[in-house]
Amino acid sequence: MTSVLVPPARLERWVANFTDRHGPTTLTVEAGALTGAAQDDSTFRAVPPLERQHHGAADVAELAATALAAVPDDWGVVLVRKGGFAIARLSRTAVVASKVGQRHVQGRTKAGGQSQQRFARRRDNQARAAYEAAADHAARLLGDLAGPVVVGGDRGAVDEVLADARLARLAVVGTRLPVPDPRRGVLEQAVADALSVRVEVINADG
Repeated sequence: MTSVLVPPARLERWVANFTDRHGPTTLTVEAGALTGAAQDDSTFRAVPPLERQHHGAADVAELAATALAAVPDDWGVVLVRKGGFAIARLSRTAVVASKVGQRHVQGRTKAGGQSQQRFARRRDNQARAAYEAAADHAARLLGDLAGPVVVGGDRGAVDEVLADARLARLAVVGTRLPVPDPRRGVLEQAVADALSVRVEVINADG
């Protein structure tokens, strides 16, 4: 199975391309998602963003409308990797406040013994400082957030930041986004990915 993120505006073209490759496709609605079964036995399952359920007609345009309706008036994105973070607060598709930051975290060393232990402690301290900085900015930007949060990055790093008591009320939704070291462009792409339809494809040819 493969998984792709498709912006709502491109969904009809994606399904048309799927049909061109695999033959006539029957659409149904199952468990809040639009599913397609092609003539060659290939299938797809299209899931709206932000854990929204689609209960409308088995129609691509209606699924796209469901995806667009899922965009909240007030929501956030938190991306964290060791040494970097990006945080944004959004009103629908517009970023109203954001912060991108980098903290130096040393790489691994091949040295052994006490040197390696000191190096590991230094790396841990640097990473902890980076997470604390990310949590500070997240609390400042998202502390009174009304809507959900989408997260991305390293699972452990994200968990460290969200463990901050000031962020306890944030409602995390959706699938954690895999992102490179957060930069402005990475944040912009993460926003687009968070609002995209997740399409899971199983090709009959394997």
